Amino acid sequence: MNILMVHPHDLFSREEPWTTRIRNIAIEFKKRNNQIKVIYFPLIYRVNEQSFYREGIEFIPLSRQVGKGNFLKNIRFFIKESKWADVIHFQKCFHYAALPALIGGFLNKKPVHYDWDDWEIKIFHYCAKQPWLAGIFLQVLERFIPVLCDTVSVSSLRLKQECLRYGENEKRIFMAPVGADLELFHPRISSVRIRERYNIDSPLVSYIGQLHGGQYAEQFIKAAKIVLNQIKDITFMIVGGGYKLEELKALAEVLDMNENIIFTDSVAHQEVPLFMAAADIAVACFEDNDITRCKSPLKIAEYMSCGKPIVASNVGEVKNMLGGAGVMTEPDNPEDLARGIIKLLDDEPLRKRLSLKARQRAEEIYNWTNTADNLLRAYRVAVGN
Repeated sequence: MNILMVHPHDLFSREEPWTTRIRNIAIEFKKRNNQIKVIYFPLIYRVNEQSFYREGIEFIPLSRQVGKGNFLKNIRFFIKESKWADVIHFQKCFHYAALPALIGGFLNKKPVHYDWDDWEIKIFHYCAKQPWLAGIFLQVLERFIPVLCDTVSVSSLRLKQECLRYGENEKRIFMAPVGADLELFHPRISSVRIRERYNIDSPLVSYIGQLHGGQYAEQFIKAAKIVLNQIKDITFMIVGGGYKLEELKALAEVLDMNENIIFTDSVAHQEVPLFMAAADIAVACFEDNDITRCKSPLKIAEYMSCGKPIVASNVGEVKNMLGGAGVMTEPDNPEDLARGIIKLLDDEPLRKRLSLKARQRAEEIYNWTNTADNLLRAYRVAVGN
């Protein structure tokens, strides 16, 4: 099958790490002898930038520059490339990628699949003050794109409910939660390298992820302070970068935690497993809101793949993902989060049981191989239209 995949962000920049989903899915498709082209939009586009191959996949950069001329140029490009494809797959509803993909598919009578992994309009309004007109446009796109496409994959039951509410046929909706690379993230990785780098000789509790809007790492810091009031010999670490990093550092300073919490800033994705290996407990904390109810958090899939004992907020898909392989706590409640952390710190047999079950969940369900299989089933339905 010839699969044209589209993502509106930069697949090779640390500034936009959420592109890991489409890259891993493309690799899985290639393993099954499909022919793959991936169109993406670099943060910095150089004029006449050429396509290139990695792991047998062709990556094609296009400009996301605002303007009618560039938009029309991209539409023409999509119309041409769509002729090659058996199916067109695009992720996220940003107009400069989604609309050319839809137009190319429509004009060439090619099936189009929409991979819906986040409720983008909710994130748009949460992150910062945004132009109201842009918000209206994004909301309209996110509302109508699911019913304009031949099939839709969703990362959560909440997004499936939204698809149904919009009028999408349930038989054309497929569950496709996040996964982990089971070889890159696994329990056999040594913790020595990171512990030596940061001179850690105490139990380590880690939060790993982007420090942007909708991530809630401030809850981790507040919970860490509560834990430290009861257990002194413990280290906390926040692994990741983003525009909230300085705000989080300021909070740690106000709470007088500079000696007990390590901020790494952004790290290369290939180093993330090393940081996970160093952790004795991994934390995924959230508020309960429309953003988190729609997510299947990547960090949880990767924590499980590494066989980590997990403390997580009970919201959205989190409970379904863990399936008993972690300690659930009340969302937006640092006190309860702290109790969950202390529970695991005090119970080594429980940590070992949860570690084994977490890895098992990743191997059975939450891996990119399984996600790709679900998407290929969706494509077969789309192609059969």
